[in-house]
Amino acid sequence: MIASVILWGHALAALLFAGVALSLLRERPSGLPRLTMMAALGGTALWGLAVAGIGGAEVVTRLAESGRDLAWLAFMFALVRRDPADARRRAVSLIYGAVMLVVVAGGALAVAQAAIGRDAAADLGAARALFRAVAAIGALVLVQHLHGAVVPRARAGVRLVVIALAAMWGVDLMLAATAYAAGGAPQPLLAARGIVMALTAPILAVAVQRGGDWTLHLSRTVAWQTLSAAATILYAVAMLLAISAIATLGGDHARLLQTAFVFGTTAAGLTMLSSPRVKAWTKIKLAKHVFAHRYDYRAEWMRFTDTLGQPEGATPLAERIVKAVADLTDSPAGLLLVPEGAGLGIGAGWRWEHPPAQGSDETLAAYLAASGRIIELDAVRGGGADPAERASVPAWMLATDAWALVPLVHLGKLAGAILLARPPIDRALDWEDFDLLRVAGRQVASYLAEARAQEALAEAERFDEFNRRFAFILHDIKNLVSQLTLTARNAERHAENPAFRADMIATLKDSAGRMNDLLARLSQHHSGRAEEPRVVDLADIAERVIRQRRRQHPITLTCTPHATALADPARLEQLLAHLLQNAIEASGPDEPVEISVAGGARPTLIVADSGCGMSPAFVREQLFKPFVSSKPGGFGIGAFEARQLAEAMGGGVAVTSREGAGTRFVVTLAPAPNMPVEQAA
Repeated sequence: MIASVILWGHALAALLFAGVALSLLRERPSGLPRLTMMAALGGTALWGLAVAGIGGAEVVTRLAESGRDLAWLAFMFALVRRDPADARRRAVSLIYGAVMLVVVAGGALAVAQAAIGRDAAADLGAARALFRAVAAIGALVLVQHLHGAVVPRARAGVRLVVIALAAMWGVDLMLAATAYAAGGAPQPLLAARGIVMALTAPILAVAVQRGGDWTLHLSRTVAWQTLSAAATILYAVAMLLAISAIATLGGDHARLLQTAFVFGTTAAGLTMLSSPRVKAWTKIKLAKHVFAHRYDYRAEWMRFTDTLGQPEGATPLAERIVKAVADLTDSPAGLLLVPEGAGLGIGAGWRWEHPPAQGSDETLAAYLAASGRIIELDAVRGGGADPAERASVPAWMLATDAWALVPLVHLGKLAGAILLARPPIDRALDWEDFDLLRVAGRQVASYLAEARAQEALAEAERFDEFNRRFAFILHDIKNLVSQLTLTARNAERHAENPAFRADMIATLKDSAGRMNDLLARLSQHHSGRAEEPRVVDLADIAERVIRQRRRQHPITLTCTPHATALADPARLEQLLAHLLQNAIEASGPDEPVEISVAGGARPTLIVADSGCGMSPAFVREQLFKPFVSSKPGGFGIGAFEARQLAEAMGGGVAVTSREGAGTRFVVTLAPAPNMPVEQAA
């Protein structure tokens, strides 16, 4: 029964394939793909006829099977050759050649098996089954590549061919694997192969009728998957051959040697594949020898925009910007330089170890803003760059392993720059790198500009909210003033009345408490009346501020003799009050706040606490911004206004802080001239 199914199944397949070939011949096929397809259809028909007529174990049938596989591979390769870029065909052509070579080797083993004795023929039969399995796997990989490489508008016809060829080589793989494992192919599986082949012929007939322009577009993803699969196949073949050789030569220790070989080679292969240097080298070679362009712009731009557009709460935007640009060139790290005065300061970094303490002067910023050029730092180190470019790059940048500096230009203005570290595979930048980095720089510059505009808008909205709150507080203050005015008028008439005096004292205490609450709600945002700077005694100012808060918290004061400065006493008192209040709020109840006063050529006021401290990122990016506070419910105005007051008097405010160890504010003031000291009023 099974023998009859094998006979009639393959005979029917031969008849159907011959009919499809004749129908294609009547259309007078032109072009290599249709000619090779007609040859493949005819070869498949001859193979099916040989299986039905003389059996599948004869050498003629096995040679016909190898010819059938070669014809179908030639048809697929003819489609691949239609890809207009010659460089793209090179790597895939090597894979086709390797699979065809395995098919030819399987046919040669069939001839050798028929020519030698029975004992050796069994070993050759197992080897031939192994080669057939490898050829089927390679052919299936190329079928998948064929479907992915054809452009979408032509997939209607090729999809049917892919289904038919996948079914044909899938059954062949099952037969070869079973024959290798069991020493022979089971009869039911041979019968199933005849039925499958008979069913694939109508599918190919429909594909022939649809035809179409089977144009290819070899994407990098398809090429990478195909090359990876081919490398895996070659590795598997090499492993099987090596294991067979070890089994023959290893003697009693063959199993141990086979195990050690498999684990050793697998571990070595995984170690190499996990190396960033190997991955980068492979990508460069693939881009250089297979594709006309280095980058897959669609994939790169999608990854670029995905990195920039991560949802709120992810990595800060500045770090995402650096990472997005660095990923384009496989750079392992990057550093953002942001405008700081007339130069560029150090901003956020991505995997950049030990960023420098300071950025660059106005020379680099002016050169980048005027030229918009990407600076290749190796050319600057080698002396081959433009003289103006060499003069603009700071020495610390050349001393690092930095590779390129990408300016971020938005609407003709420099929004910053990104310093890229050297990629794992060192290479010089070419025109494609420059074009891609220039476009990416403009894109991230627009992101930076948009983020800064949003920050400015949010800050303006917070000021508006603060003004609205202040309007309500002014209303409350007006009520308090009215109440105190009434009390003062009544005091002129009832001052001698003990009951009135008691009520007046209670009213004053209540008004004072309510006014303190209002000031707390304002977070001490009152600037006072400005006066002309004059020589003031810093110790006297400090004593006056401390006196008002000594009941609230322990405070120590250290003064040097004759500590004077040129300042506005009202502003200076307000400045010190802001910093002292912040220090008290950041400290524990029993942790004293230390105030140090020093005069001389650089008068200073130092407010130090051992409280909770602040992170370097908060100090650098948020401490001196209004309405940003590390305390729950804080307005975040104290440090901002303190620096504004100090700068208005010709001084400045510096801060050092460490989380869990405390904070130290240093206020520098203008030195006093040689004149008598006037005490602050």
